[in-house]
Amino acid sequence: MPTRIRAVVLFGGRNTEHDVSCRSAASVVQHLDRSRYEVVPIRITSTGHWVVGTDTEQSVVTDVALREMTPEPVDAQLSVLETLARAVEAMRGADVVLPVLHGPFGEDGTVQSVLELAGVPYLGSGVLASATSMDKDFTKRVLGARGIPVAPGVVLRTPADELGEDDKEKLGLPVFVKPSRGGSSVGVTRVDDWAQLPAALELARESDTKTLVEAGVPGREIDMGVLELEDGRLLTSPPLEIKVGEEHGWFDYDAKYEAGITDFVVPADLDPQITEQLSTIALDVFQELGCAGLLRVDFFLPEVDGKLVPTVNEVNTIPGLTSMSQFPRMWQAAGTPYPELLDIMIATARARGPQPAVLS
Repeated sequence: MPTRIRAVVLFGGRNTEHDVSCRSAASVVQHLDRSRYEVVPIRITSTGHWVVGTDTEQSVVTDVALREMTPEPVDAQLSVLETLARAVEAMRGADVVLPVLHGPFGEDGTVQSVLELAGVPYLGSGVLASATSMDKDFTKRVLGARGIPVAPGVVLRTPADELGEDDKEKLGLPVFVKPSRGGSSVGVTRVDDWAQLPAALELARESDTKTLVEAGVPGREIDMGVLELEDGRLLTSPPLEIKVGEEHGWFDYDAKYEAGITDFVVPADLDPQITEQLSTIALDVFQELGCAGLLRVDFFLPEVDGKLVPTVNEVNTIPGLTSMSQFPRMWQAAGTPYPELLDIMIATARARGPQPAVLS
């Protein structure tokens, strides 16, 4: 029997997206073919401890089952550093690490730096691309400098900063207030009256002291996926349209994770020229940010002077990876089933290999 690929699935995280990560990781663990992969689950708890677990033979793996496979440390006195050392030791012999992590201390380059120091191949973007893409302000600056349309907004860097009257007039209503470094719409508020702004800023600052106040961009909401192949070629997925029920209003946390609120239409009903334009921009975004492996690019399609103008809303270097999340849905529509998608991403990560040290 051929030697199986030892794949570490790293999940959880010390942030508000811990539960979302567990759901993504459960789907990954369930769909990895055990005839090809030896799976090692490692969970980062909400306190930041790293827990090395064991695989299970059950055919269906839920997020609850995955947490049971990675129980809390028996020795409560172990420090975060001690558990990290144990996890690094467990990863030393890995053929690939899949950081199925969302949000701060997971998707922002911090874990990627640990994996690079450990010298193990891992899925997805490196330290700089992860950090830049996680910060919505920096993402907009990089893309805007290259002429890629982004939603207009104002950055408030500290809790003492306020939105001036000129900024309010420039942005208009509605606006969306969001943490600059966050995901899953946690801490995001739609503001339809400026009297709502203080409460919206307070909520956003629970996740990040740096906040964005962005102009609402009217138009259809479209996602595009970018996938890097083992030989370095880049592919784009069919476009996916997000349709939120009118009674709900917008694509917030509930719309993302509660059944029955949102419809995902893939491929989206778009003019072929618009689809081609979205594909070109998505590839440009991937390359300008220096990404690797995979990326989801979220667009708005506002109409300006009678023409649709694709506008980048956000990017995700580690998008949701449940089998029903947008990224797998798009590739399923392209004819790539979820297990095959995982195979491709793992092959690409292994081909990329450990990131070499920079010598002076």
